[in-house]
Amino acid sequence: MNARRQRIVIVGAGFGGLEAARNLGHEAVDITVIDRSNHHVFQPLLYQVAGAALDISQIAWPIRHLLSRWSQVAVLMAEACGIDSVAKAVLLTDGSRIPYDTLIIATGATHAYFGHDEWARYAPGLKTLGDALSIRQHLLTVFEQAEREADAARRQVLQTIVVVGGGATGVELACTIAELAHDDMPDDFRRVDTRKARIVVVEAASRLLAGFPESLAAYVRQAMEHLGITVLLEHAVTECRAEGVVCNDHLIEAGAIFWAAGVRASPAAEWLHASADKAGRVKVRHDLSVPEHPEIFVIGDTALLEQQDGKPVPGLAAAAKQQGRYVARLIKARLRAQPPPSEFRYRNYGNLATVGKHNAVVDFGRLRLHGWFAWMIWAIVHIYFLIGARNRVMVALNWLWLYVKGERAARIILSRKS
Repeated sequence: MNARRQRIVIVGAGFGGLEAARNLGHEAVDITVIDRSNHHVFQPLLYQVAGAALDISQIAWPIRHLLSRWSQVAVLMAEACGIDSVAKAVLLTDGSRIPYDTLIIATGATHAYFGHDEWARYAPGLKTLGDALSIRQHLLTVFEQAEREADAARRQVLQTIVVVGGGATGVELACTIAELAHDDMPDDFRRVDTRKARIVVVEAASRLLAGFPESLAAYVRQAMEHLGITVLLEHAVTECRAEGVVCNDHLIEAGAIFWAAGVRASPAAEWLHASADKAGRVKVRHDLSVPEHPEIFVIGDTALLEQQDGKPVPGLAAAAKQQGRYVARLIKARLRAQPPPSEFRYRNYGNLATVGKHNAVVDFGRLRLHGWFAWMIWAIVHIYFLIGARNRVMVALNWLWLYVKGERAARIILSRKS
């Protein structure tokens, strides 16, 4: 009688989960990948979908297609709601259970409103493809509403866009909105002058881009102000409501508010009854396993692992991919009864952020760049990490057209009748 094959379940098909599945795909095991969506999203470019620069098909791909070459990998479009670590099963919202011998949790993170989840109604965040489409819809709609508004003061309020958060997502989103309004749309309207749109970035800290050197952060602020963006530092948000944002006891009236101020990990820590930090990230061992559960691994934005300098591994795509590859190597070693690899160490190959369609900052440690050349590096890196030659070509052509002509083709507002 043949021995039963090992069952490996991966919850989440983001960067970490997908990388683990691919690296385990040739092993003699049964792999089940569970995700509540049927697609994998290249999250670093979500803001460009939100800003109408790219179409969704250029940064999202069906999970089944991405894993179709490995016959032992099964994909389930389902939502996990718990883990039975005693019986070794993943619990799904439909009541079914998926048994495992080894479990990899890569469920990512969502928006954090610092105890004010009611703000989500007024200030949507940017984490999923649905979020990006919702933001784009809202953004384009406020300009349509402004075109129909007879009162000039009210028209200016509608054209005021507030982005809460001065990290990379907030900066990139604000810049693409500013260019859309100030450069790409002025000729589209008759009553409203989109060049007068006011884009405001609200940040509670004393500087932008906390993960970058102060010199690059200062350059980014200057570049944003050159794009016509108002940057308000040391302005903590105390309320989001239909009329706008309240910070430092002052109401900023706005037609749209977008949230990029913080993240909260998925409820994996609750599922596992494991120790977690304030953001809900599971405190894992240096091999990314859960204490007392060596068969369960947590990777990506859901995991908290301190580096040698005491700082946690950042919640970046590159880190999640490295963790996915590492866990796959460790599982392979176990399957072959070989010594495990040494503890996981994150390799930081640099931080990058754009400041508009032809400007960026790049931090490679000793080498720090900004301007057009940094943008070229940023573009090459992101095109390289896209999946599929067709998507690489299409995105490159879109960026070239946007750079030369300043035209964004994805300015479509969908309605229920469309």
